Amino acid sequence: MDFLSELRSRLRASLASLTDSPESYVEMLKPSQDVKFGDFQANCAMPLAKQLKRPPRDVAAALVEKLDVLDLCEPPEIAGPGFINFRLKTERLAEETARLASDDRLGVAATTSPRTMIVDYSSPNVAKPMHVGHLRSTVIGNALCRVLRFLGHRVLSDNHVGDWGTQFGMIIYGYKNFRDDAAYQRDAVPELARLYRLVNQLSDYHEMVANLPKLVADVPVKEAAVTTTRQAAAANPADKDAARYAKRSEQELNDLKAEIASTEKKISAVAADERLKSLADAHPKIGELARRETAKLHAGDPENKQLWDEFVPKCMAALEVMYQRFGITFDMALGESWYNPMLAGIVEELKRANLAVVSEGATCVFVDGNEAPFIVQKADGAFTYATSDLATIRYRVDTLAADACLYVVDSRQSEHFQLLFATAKKMGYDKTEFRHVSFGTVLGEDRRPYKTRSGDTIGLESLLDEAIQNARKIVDENSAHLSEAERANVAVLVGMGAIIYVDLHHNRDSDYVFSWEKMLATTGDTATYNQYAYARVCGILRKGEVDVSALRQGGHPVILGTAAERALALQLNRFANAVADVAVDYRPNLLTQYLYDTANCFASFYNECPVLSAEPAELRTSRLLLCDATARVLKQGLDLLGIGVADQM
Repeated sequence: MDFLSELRSRLRASLASLTDSPESYVEMLKPSQDVKFGDFQANCAMPLAKQLKRPPRDVAAALVEKLDVLDLCEPPEIAGPGFINFRLKTERLAEETARLASDDRLGVAATTSPRTMIVDYSSPNVAKPMHVGHLRSTVIGNALCRVLRFLGHRVLSDNHVGDWGTQFGMIIYGYKNFRDDAAYQRDAVPELARLYRLVNQLSDYHEMVANLPKLVADVPVKEAAVTTTRQAAAANPADKDAARYAKRSEQELNDLKAEIASTEKKISAVAADERLKSLADAHPKIGELARRETAKLHAGDPENKQLWDEFVPKCMAALEVMYQRFGITFDMALGESWYNPMLAGIVEELKRANLAVVSEGATCVFVDGNEAPFIVQKADGAFTYATSDLATIRYRVDTLAADACLYVVDSRQSEHFQLLFATAKKMGYDKTEFRHVSFGTVLGEDRRPYKTRSGDTIGLESLLDEAIQNARKIVDENSAHLSEAERANVAVLVGMGAIIYVDLHHNRDSDYVFSWEKMLATTGDTATYNQYAYARVCGILRKGEVDVSALRQGGHPVILGTAAERALALQLNRFANAVADVAVDYRPNLLTQYLYDTANCFASFYNECPVLSAEPAELRTSRLLLCDATARVLKQGLDLLGIGVADQM
């Protein structure tokens, strides 16, 4: 039973007798951090007392007087300045735990108000292999889809792939000028990726060569600004603004010097490579020519369209192989090209509604509070990501009847989504929830985006392969009793689980440092620890030759005679709340924390409470029920995260 939600409901009724806005206080009822304060604790009396201008303990007493919880709890206690402590009745906790142990959904009720929700995630650019930068969107989006479906919502996953952008101009130009036919015939996608990188590198080279003198010329200007602001700060030590300006000017100078150093390094990399330098000299306008290839594709040029038709299926097939490894299937994969016919209509509608104006040749929507415009058509007539994203909103709301659209995209795109959602509301889509589910970056030990030693972005396929190889070493060392096939299967589950869990257990807003050692640890907050806890329970049931189906449906009572049994029962009954919490702000880390706490709670129970040797038989059966329910909660919870388990490890 979701005791927390039930108690909050009861508290809400009590609060309504003292305030017209009880909701802001209901969430202050939370699980206790220390068992000496009961199972749940509410601290809402203190802030409410300020509003009512009454002593907090008097307010707490008034709330307790109106509370109707004696069917669930012992009489609530008022502690300290006005905390209200709740301790569940052990017999009620035992009854609900027995009910949970026989429930297919483990106490998680399906929502009575299902919504149609579109989850837009992963969304790589095709014709380029997926890399570690795609990991977070892929695993966060998949977890959210699984959780929301389990809660009873109609979820449609959409892999809004980039299949129509400027990268295709680079690839087409590269294919026409630099392709290796043998490599392309062997495996098209790596060759297309090589061509993209080559054209991009050569284009950047010419752009950097042209831009470097301007950067160098700006150094004396920045140095003069540093001198001036330093002098102003020294002359006015108490002037905080002067000190701030001095610090800012110093940072701008350092950033400029770093940009120059980086530019010179990249230029030298091409200049020192005879082959690259020869290609650069032979294609001095490669950037402009690649953009022309994109324009020709978008204009319907037969040759470029034929190449696009050839490239895209090969690229999508390569992506599908990666998604199969994660166990991911998408309901839709409507890329940018699918929406292309709709873009002109979007711009015309914005103009007719006087929402878009022409500014410096471009068609833009201006949003209050944001200086930068939302450009929906460039001066050269090209449409933008903004136009495409508005078209997706129109389709998702008008055709798919979406109640909510979630975009699992990194935090660097925050401004784009602020403008997108504001523009959509101006267009009349103000009844739909639009949410940018943002996330931070995967970092290396140098706290920079995770890359290989050579500086290349790490491919996602190689990352998964290495995780499985590392997991196999651990499995071989610890699981000699398993067959070769079983060890291979466990290595995949452990390696993939480690990659997924290490990402999800971080707050999605945060950057995190990637660590193989922490990821595959058998202790601590890792997938392996949770998977091992599940396997341990299975081992108990297997050793006891327990018929789990009969156990679950036998109507056996749960006995909570020790603190460890009671703590585990309470933790299991928190599963429903943990799953629901994920959906409140779309944060899978809340579920990983719950599963880790559950595994820890089971470890304490296992150490303190004999199971198979327990006497009398009723106690043995009760503890087996707790074991089985723990295994099912761990398995279901990990499955919601996209992580598998094995009965033996």
